[in-house]
Parts: sequence; C-alpha cells; structure tokens
Amino acid sequence: MCAALVGSAVSKQGFRVELAPTDEQRVLLGQHAGLSRLVENFALERVKAALDQREAEKTYGVAEGGLTPVPWSAPALESAWRAAHPVRFPWFTEAGLSSRVPKEACRVRAAGFRTFFDSRSGKRKGPKVGFPSWRKRKHGGRFRYDADRAKPVDTRTVRLPGVGSIATREDMTWLVSRLAESEARVLGATVKERAGRWWISFQIEVDRAELDQRRAAPPDAPACGVDLGLTTFATVVDSDGTVTEIRAPKLLKAALRKLRRANKALARSRRGSANRAKRRAEVARVHLRVAHRRTDFLHKTTTRLARTKSAVAVETLNIVGMAGNRRLARAISDAGWGEFTRQLDYKARWYGSRVWKADRWFPSSKTCSTPGCGQRHGGLTLAERTWTCTGCGTVHHRDRNAATNLLAAMLADAA
Repeated sequence: MCAALVGSAVSKQGFRVELAPTDEQRVLLGQHAGLSRLVENFALERVKAALDQREAEKTYGVAEGGLTPVPWSAPALESAWRAAHPVRFPWFTEAGLSSRVPKEACRVRAAGFRTFFDSRSGKRKGPKVGFPSWRKRKHGGRFRYDADRAKPVDTRTVRLPGVGSIATREDMTWLVSRLAESEARVLGATVKERAGRWWISFQIEVDRAELDQRRAAPPDAPACGVDLGLTTFATVVDSDGTVTEIRAPKLLKAALRKLRRANKALARSRRGSANRAKRRAEVARVHLRVAHRRTDFLHKTTTRLARTKSAVAVETLNIVGMAGNRRLARAISDAGWGEFTRQLDYKARWYGSRVWKADRWFPSSKTCSTPGCGQRHGGLTLAERTWTCTGCGTVHHRDRNAATNLLAAMLADAA
C-alpha cells in the first residue's frame, strides 16, 4: 500500500468500472453480497436485542451503569460477529469467503446508527434519517472491501479477495497508471449488482494537480447564471450576454411505454416462477438504462459548465417540497436537479471555477432584471412563461430573467 498522498490538489473521488465475471464468479459475487446482507442484519439484530434487554432490566430496577451495553460501534459489532459465526454460521469458514466483507458490513451498519443519531440531534443537515432497517434481497446485492484489498491487477483485470481475478468491460489505464506512479491510492471498494450486471467502484485518493491544470477553465471565461427547469433543463445566461438553452432529455418519460409494458408482464406472471424472475429482470434493465442515460447527460452538462465558466450562479431548490406536487413529481425526479448541483460543486473545485448558490427564497423569476428597475411580479404563477414588468414595461422570458438575476446577484455579492 502506498503512503498517504499530500498536497493541495489531492482529492477523493470514485472510479467505477463494469465487471465481466464468469458464471462461477457470478455465484461467488452473489455469495459475498448475501454474506454482507446477513452480517448487516446480524448486527441490527444484536443492537435490537440489547435495547430490548435494557428495557427489561430497567423494569427490574437495574441502575443505568449496570444496564447491558449496546454494540453501536463497528469494533463491538465485529467482536459479536467473530464470537457468533463459528456456532450460528459455520458455513462461513467452510465456504472460503473473504473475512473483509463482514468487517466492512459491520462498519456500514455502525455508520447507519451514527447517521441516525446525528440526524436526530441536529448534527446532520437535511431530512430526518430513520433508524436502520433490515436489509432484504430485493434491495440489491452489494458488499465492500476495506483499503486496497480489492485492486486492479492490470488495465483489464481486478482482483477481489474470495473471488479471484475478474475481467472488466472497461479500460482502467487512467487508474492503473496513477497507482503505478504513486499518484493515487485505493481507500476502499464497493461491488454492486444491478439488473444482473456487476460493477466495482474504487474510492481513491488522487493527486489531480496536472489533470486539473490542463482542463481548467480559461482565465477569460465568462461567469454565468443558470436557471433550472423542466421543459428547458437549464437556461444559461453568460456575463457577455450569450444565452444558451439546454433542453431536458426527459429520459424516464421516454421510457414509460416500455416500462408499463414490462410492469404489466411482471404483474401477470406467477409468483415464484422462473418467468417472473425474467420479467423482474426486464423491469430492472429498463430502470437501469434510464439511470445511465440520465447520469451521462448530467456529467456532460456539468463538465462543460465547470470547464468553460469562471463562476456559476445556481438556485438552492427545495426539491423534496417541489416533488410534493403530484402533477410535477415525476418530471422533477426525472430531471435530476440535485445530482446536477452535486456534480457541479466538485467539478468546479477541480477546474478552478466556483459555484455561487442563491438563497432558497431568492425571487429570481419574479424580479425584473432590467438595470435600475427591480420591480417584483408577486402574482407570477408556474404557468406564466413570460410576463411584463409594470415598472419599466419590459417583457421578460421567465427562465432567462431568472438566470440573469442569479448572475447579477452573484456578481454583486463578489464585488
């Protein structure tokens, strides 16, 4: 394992490739995914049992210091697993499965408990997170390796403990060359199955200095304001006056006919039959295709903005609240606004740009963008795509007006 990287350009990122396992390797991958699921459920069982025991002890008058301890931490859960598996799960040793998978499953479960408590105490921002629940097979197969236990062997092969060397469907020259030159190191790896296909995602620490400098936004690149929408995914107004409209691909909408057909076939198949398993796999393939196309669109859009703009002004949207509108919920979820903002954030850091986020209540759409006016159209509805300012008489295109106001607010804030 290489030493920890140091430097201002060192960052953490993911590197995902699809695996091409043989039939025997598919069985082993499935066994490790099942092992991870079992250990996570074992850990949850132990915590629930300890909590129930504590409640019973309180009724007996046991003092707080004498109550049964709850194994919240990863080391405590690992210790419980090591003590229990020779008796309860003797097949684990006999099957020759990797011992690193249970270790990481305990860490994942412990992280879930920590997230729950941080959310309840207010340390974690965002929607409240519930108490961890049981993992089920229908939730999908996944398991993790710590450090560089799983790592590339060459540009087309990865080695997984307990599974062996597996070919990949994609070239890994970018990662392998950096590992060889000590410009990157593997922090961990997650193996995941979706729609019958397997991927491995390496969590890496990499020195991006040379790469980021080569792909950085030009010094004279314009700043821009970006208004997100449904029909037009993004309306981009540059500081030099250029207006660009990026059309929304509406990928889920395009696949709805095929998805309905697949879901009907699934509903009509007999439970437990081989045919039902095929129909379920077809539904999963449709969803996976939509997800991949959406991810591809978002990556290309955010990369283009981060590498061609010096600064990007965006809105802070209450996406969860907006999705409460039953007429727009599907379209909002299909758009991927949250993922767009997330990708733009880290890519701007890579390429020397910056992202400015307006306050959630900033009236970008209903404020006149004409210099010196600033009149607000308080009664603006979602159906109004254009409106006329009562102060200066300017006719505004809703999205362009919003993007212009976001840009102006960012420039004023930086002045």
